[in-house]
Amino acid sequence: MSNPVGDGDEDGCGLTFGVEEEFHLVDPDTFELVTSPTLSERAADERLGPRLRAEMLTSQLETATEVCTGLEELRRALAAGRAEAASAADGVGATLLAAGTHPSAPLSRIEVAQRPRYDRLLERFGGVVGQFNLCGCHVHVGVPDLPTAVAVMSAARPYLPLLAALTASSPFHTGADTGYDSFRLAWIALWPQGGLPPRLESAEAYLGTVDRLVELGLIADATELLWELRPSARYPTLEFRIADACTDLDDAVLYAALARSLVRTLASPTHMPTETGDLTDPELRAVRWRAARYGLGATLWSPARAAVVPAALAVDDLLAELRPDLERHGEYDTVAALLAQLRSRGTSAKRQREAFAATGSLREVTGALVRITAAG
Repeated sequence: MSNPVGDGDEDGCGLTFGVEEEFHLVDPDTFELVTSPTLSERAADERLGPRLRAEMLTSQLETATEVCTGLEELRRALAAGRAEAASAADGVGATLLAAGTHPSAPLSRIEVAQRPRYDRLLERFGGVVGQFNLCGCHVHVGVPDLPTAVAVMSAARPYLPLLAALTASSPFHTGADTGYDSFRLAWIALWPQGGLPPRLESAEAYLGTVDRLVELGLIADATELLWELRPSARYPTLEFRIADACTDLDDAVLYAALARSLVRTLASPTHMPTETGDLTDPELRAVRWRAARYGLGATLWSPARAAVVPAALAVDDLLAELRPDLERHGEYDTVAALLAQLRSRGTSAKRQREAFAATGSLREVTGALVRITAAG
């Protein structure tokens, strides 16, 4: 991804942002997973242009937007990235599927790309590496320095389950309903260097944690730290990694808008902190589990109330907390409309289950996901 905050000289938080989207490659007729070492190699060598990048599996392709400052600019960049990725996929007889998991692909279809980085992961983590046919959506929000990134990361931890519930798109895995709205989040817990970030008091504490994890052999460097919110090791950004791949482009825009507003809000000197710091790490993992398991269908943690409440109320609380910032930046109406749309039609996970209930066919579910992805 090109530097999401330009040259990093801007003051303040959230002036710029960028998004990375991961896609599965599937056959346009059968909707089965397609592996393409050729496409993966071309993306890795940057022969497909600056927007397209390779991923760990040869059945995946990633897009990365340029530096963006506004929501409409981001929407155009996301649409352009999807179009370029679709064209590249078409060149190897494939099309794109945006979802946290492919609904029916067996793990035997997974092929890890042959590159030194992934060879090291295979050596370190063994068979766990071959279990991850998962795609996510990552939002980079510009921050002025590492101390700010670490402070906002620690303050934002209780909000991450809400973002996960809003973007859940992985209810099916290897041909079965997992019972989760985001099975990706449940499955990714196998990575010991992933999960929710710890609460850290300073940039020095963050750097010390990275150094110790390197010494312990868990990671080679900070780029291998897979926390669901982390300071980027490559750019002066805070990177949100909690979301499943968003099937609808609108949902990717909404997720990015909420993440950026959250950074601006939590970094503001006028923001009044809540009692969310009282959540212990085990409690926060429980809150994350509820979001992955039930999505918007049950209860969620509301940081504004420091309590578990009906999911609809937790979402209302989030919008209300971010409203002053969104209005100040002229984004409230857009975000409120996108959020109302999502709540009306349901998350990708909800619609996938509805499609399966209507057809009894995971092939039809996958086909619908492909069509929605292409519509973006």
